[in-house]
Amino acid sequence: MVERTKHDWVKDAAGLRLRDKAFIDGKPVDALSGETFDSINPATGALLAKVAACGEADVDRAVRSARAAFEDGRWSGRSPAERKAVLLRLADLIRENSVELALLDSLDMGKLVTDAATIDVPGSAAIFQWYAEAIDKVYDEVAPTGAGNLALVRREALGVVGAVVPWNFPLDMATWKCAPALAMGNSVVLKPAEQSPLSALRLAELAVEAGLPDGVLNVVPGLGEITGRALGLHPDVDCITFTGSTQVGKYFLGYSAQSNMKQVWLECGGKSPNLIFADCEDLDAAADMAAFGIFFNQGEICSANSRLLVEKSIAETFLEKMAERAARYVPGNPLDPASTMGAIVDEAQTGRILSFIDHAKATSRLVTGGERVSIDGKGCFVQPTIFADVAADDRLSREEVFGPVLAVTTFDTEAEAIGLANDTIYGLAASVWTSNLSRAHRVSDKLKAGTVSVNTVDALSPMTPFGGFKQSGIGRDLSLHAFDKFSGLKTTWIKY
Repeated sequence: MVERTKHDWVKDAAGLRLRDKAFIDGKPVDALSGETFDSINPATGALLAKVAACGEADVDRAVRSARAAFEDGRWSGRSPAERKAVLLRLADLIRENSVELALLDSLDMGKLVTDAATIDVPGSAAIFQWYAEAIDKVYDEVAPTGAGNLALVRREALGVVGAVVPWNFPLDMATWKCAPALAMGNSVVLKPAEQSPLSALRLAELAVEAGLPDGVLNVVPGLGEITGRALGLHPDVDCITFTGSTQVGKYFLGYSAQSNMKQVWLECGGKSPNLIFADCEDLDAAADMAAFGIFFNQGEICSANSRLLVEKSIAETFLEKMAERAARYVPGNPLDPASTMGAIVDEAQTGRILSFIDHAKATSRLVTGGERVSIDGKGCFVQPTIFADVAADDRLSREEVFGPVLAVTTFDTEAEAIGLANDTIYGLAASVWTSNLSRAHRVSDKLKAGTVSVNTVDALSPMTPFGGFKQSGIGRDLSLHAFDKFSGLKTTWIKY
């Protein structure tokens, strides 16, 4: 992307056309009730749009549209090569509309527009491209049987997939769910977070422009407790894929049990540890990435490295380095390329983060930050914050903050570090910094986390699975393994 100025971004933001209707059966529609909810810019408090608030009846018509599309084969019946061509065109359209999509996510949830433009949007296009390229390379199987028998094992699309995604990476998370589900031939009903519905609605339009048939991708914006619940309970949804909090993930398990026993795939919370050993030869690189791991995207990341575990002999030195790095993350106007941290998604989340900070001020040592700030007298902004001497049983060590707040705890031995790292209900991600190859393998083997990053943080790509153990979820996004969530194995046994 050509380098852009604050003036460029502000000018383009002023000219945006915001989609405020649901997208069902290939066209924008109002909620049947006529109800709406407010989409607010957290950096300014300004009203962006009044978006259709879908209810149970709207979810039902979206599911019926998706089911009809699946059953008549307008998408599910197309060859892998045909589906591939459409999704590759969608990837291109995402790139062609990158400025608009980046602005939608920045205005909607407060992230830096430069991050959206250089990371989120190109990443979303790359994932659609990757799954498009992968789908005609996934082979079926022939099981070994005796003479006169042929056992074919085929992978079939499930049908209607309900995708419920969070607000921290609105376009990215929609892509993580929709790309493999659509590539397999499923129909999708996508429910974006009420805090950030705008890019999902635009994505649905671009999908139709790319050649996706009407009804194959429907978007139902609305409140989680109404729209999300209706999708989770719907008896004609075959699968729910969800990214969000652990508590809401448990709700979806309950909805499945109360309805049709639909498959439920969850990517939930985390309290990811970052272990810094004294034998790490590049503490500056470790500090750079540790700061990135908690302050990027305002700390609103499920796999954020929010627990920093440092070997005691280097703890104070490392804390000084972390304070220096924190000073580089300065909250500012998300449309200004000079800003290094954006806004928190809304007032409710800002208040939640501040409650953690207030608690920690009474129980731990504040190293830096700890205050709410405003830009031009407005906005949901919180300083990058570091607390030291945080006890392992403290709330700040146990609960997910989902904000730019780092809890630092020291350890003496490798065994103690591993024990502290695994002492959590979560198991999403972990990082290890050491120059000892044996230690890197040994510690990685013992950490209970879906992804362990060694001498980096939060490593991921379309080629590797992302997800966690324990209460961080069930199933994996990304990689070829994502196809497992959106397909079922059918055996056809032929005796001849």
